[in-house]
Amino acid sequence: MSQPIFSESDVKEKFITPAIVRAGWDELKQIRREVFFTDGRIYVKGRMTARGKCKFADYILYYQSLEKNIPLALIEAKDNSHTIRSGIQQALGYANTLDIPFVFSSNGEGFFFHDKTSTDGKIEWALGLNDFPGPAELWEKYRRYKGITSPEQEAIITQDYYQDGSGRSPRYYQTIAVNRTIEAIAKGQDRILLVMATGTGKTYTAFQIAYRLFKSKAKRKILFLADRTALVDQTLRGDFRHFKDAMTVIKKKVVNVDGKETLVSNKKRGIDSADKAFDIFLGLYQGLSNSDPEIPDAFKDFSPDFFDLIIVDECHRGSAAEDSKWRQILDYFKSATHIGLTATPKETADVSNQHYFGDPIYTYSLKQGIDDGFLAPYKVIKVTLDVDSEGWRPPKGYLDKDGNPVEDRVYNRTDFDRNIIIEERRKRVAAKVSEFLKGSNVFAKTIVFCVDIEHAEGMRTALANANPEQVRKNAKYVMQITGDNEEGKRELDNFINPRERYPVIATTSKLMTTGVDAQTCKLIVLDRNIGSMTEFKQIIGRGTRIKEEYGKTYFTIMDFRNVTHLFADPAFDGDPVMIRQVDEEEDLKGMDDEETELPEGGEDVEFPPEGVDEPWDAEGPMPELPLPQKKVEVNGVSVQIINERVQYLDIDGKIITENLIDYTKANILRRFQSLETFLSYWNQADKKKAILEELENQGIFFESLQEEVGSEWDPFDLICHVAFDSKPLTRKERAENVKKRNYFAKYGKKAQAILRNLLDKYADEGLKDIESTEILKLDPFRSIGTPLELIRAFGSKEDYDRAIKELEDELYKTGA
Repeated sequence: MSQPIFSESDVKEKFITPAIVRAGWDELKQIRREVFFTDGRIYVKGRMTARGKCKFADYILYYQSLEKNIPLALIEAKDNSHTIRSGIQQALGYANTLDIPFVFSSNGEGFFFHDKTSTDGKIEWALGLNDFPGPAELWEKYRRYKGITSPEQEAIITQDYYQDGSGRSPRYYQTIAVNRTIEAIAKGQDRILLVMATGTGKTYTAFQIAYRLFKSKAKRKILFLADRTALVDQTLRGDFRHFKDAMTVIKKKVVNVDGKETLVSNKKRGIDSADKAFDIFLGLYQGLSNSDPEIPDAFKDFSPDFFDLIIVDECHRGSAAEDSKWRQILDYFKSATHIGLTATPKETADVSNQHYFGDPIYTYSLKQGIDDGFLAPYKVIKVTLDVDSEGWRPPKGYLDKDGNPVEDRVYNRTDFDRNIIIEERRKRVAAKVSEFLKGSNVFAKTIVFCVDIEHAEGMRTALANANPEQVRKNAKYVMQITGDNEEGKRELDNFINPRERYPVIATTSKLMTTGVDAQTCKLIVLDRNIGSMTEFKQIIGRGTRIKEEYGKTYFTIMDFRNVTHLFADPAFDGDPVMIRQVDEEEDLKGMDDEETELPEGGEDVEFPPEGVDEPWDAEGPMPELPLPQKKVEVNGVSVQIINERVQYLDIDGKIITENLIDYTKANILRRFQSLETFLSYWNQADKKKAILEELENQGIFFESLQEEVGSEWDPFDLICHVAFDSKPLTRKERAENVKKRNYFAKYGKKAQAILRNLLDKYADEGLKDIESTEILKLDPFRSIGTPLELIRAFGSKEDYDRAIKELEDELYKTGA
């Protein structure tokens, strides 16, 4: 007697779940089933987007409770037509992503166990159905594997996560970052670096770390340190708000002068002693330190051992440099644990995050975030202007707008808007940006990155003139948002608020490169020369957030300066390169002077340069450097677009330039090496719809392809024609070929009528609908009978499914 076949669902219900419950795992507190841990990559082609499949694990088992969020084991289930170990490779892939040490595969007959913690030479073996390890056994293995040696360490590591009652839980990479950090601190590590791409929730991750350490009493006084007011405000209003009355924002002392409160003078500046009663502190480093070396630094109002934990946000900025004011603060509080957070660790011969914080304890990259569907992918529009490509040389005797002769030399891309202003160039850039918005969405949030404040001011005017109808409706349609512009800075919150329509276009220089949570930014315009990889990655990060409820699933980069060639640099999304490795005993011997960043100048200004007012120190935003000379302004120069290319992010994370047909062909050939391979796979599939969904999940846009190649062809013919140069047939031709073969003769009258109507539906609408019984509820089938009656015309449901499969075989019998 043959063994009954159990589906994967039956295997889970009848065998796997009972087995792990018998082993002592609590079904409500420790077991999660079908755990979706990615959102599915978003694919972009033209203006269309599609999501790929979400990844999910059949089972994840947790230590003690879900609130502790320590995943111990992962189980991959298969139906019992598979072997006991057939799911192990898939399970290992998921477990590597999720940082889970114990991995199981099962077909219901037992378990196949992969133990990453094994040290005795045996890493995989089979277990009986009643031999699944219990929670205590796996926790003991986990403790040894992680080096958790004391009850004190265990108490810190097993502290519950914060739960706000909304059901929100950390994403898998946030869990890994939090757990690795907590484990490292519990074991005594005092310098930690977390590298997480912009938009992946660094602040939420920092909050969970701070909360668990605070609740476990491992760290009682915690300082969150940032360099911009916007970063502190976002943190205060965001997840850190859950600290409630235990938290304060560090402010400078105020005194009464003639009955009014005012900041004390620099000579007496310090911290209000009442603030020291709190436990959680948010502060600007500018508010803790002074630019005048003769004035005592305010952070010294605290004792050196006051803080137990300091979290440095955007630590690629000043804290990476040894001679910075940042570093003076950190060195003063050197007994505290220091955690650096950044999307872009800085590694040069002179500045190094890793030299201070050590190697990253965890890295979650932009590429991984896009692959997982948590970050928005992008397309690039590269616009080449003739004066940028060929340079511009003034004719003999050419005068600027002030009537002065223009120096006779060739001006190029690096000169424009820094040394010389060509008015027509700005107009051309503004016209192209406006053309894009009018062709897509005139209210799409846009950031235009300019050379400096003057350029941002000039581009605001050019964009306003290019969009008079919108500016007449609301003058805030275009705003200059730079460090020196108070009106613009006041509109920053409105720009980043998804619910606020205005401002739509922001022109900026340095102010918005980092720390600005522009959730609905759909267009980033690059009209500045960028040599710093760190700054480039920060700018790209302004667009990577997804906000599907506001229609934000991807963003566009419009590049006027050929800056996006940096995407091809291995450093763009690679691990940070450790340039600086200094042996303490050897002092500076062996230091590598190579720089990973091109010099750009003025990227990180620690304190106000000469000519910048001191109030910046209290307000927080980084100032832009004043230019050393007056720019030359000219007009009457002809400026034309000589090239425009649209580039896409392919499945491997590379920027490619190609049309839809080439893109589709490459993706199909990645999956099927030949026409024969594809036809074999197609013919063997029980449902053709599954193949089409698989290809759509890999970024094939059949609807767009039909618009470009042929709307009368179904996806099968599109694939054969585009990828393998086969002659296509229209859907109508395929349907007529089936009717000519008298294929229906073996069926009764009612069944024949159903099949003929299905063929007509295929000819009109395509393949997908005929595989679903839902179609039987529609006309013309309703006039023949109810869905149940129509199915019975073939005998049983299995007979009906078989007839649909045979119909599909007949449809595609001619091959290509």
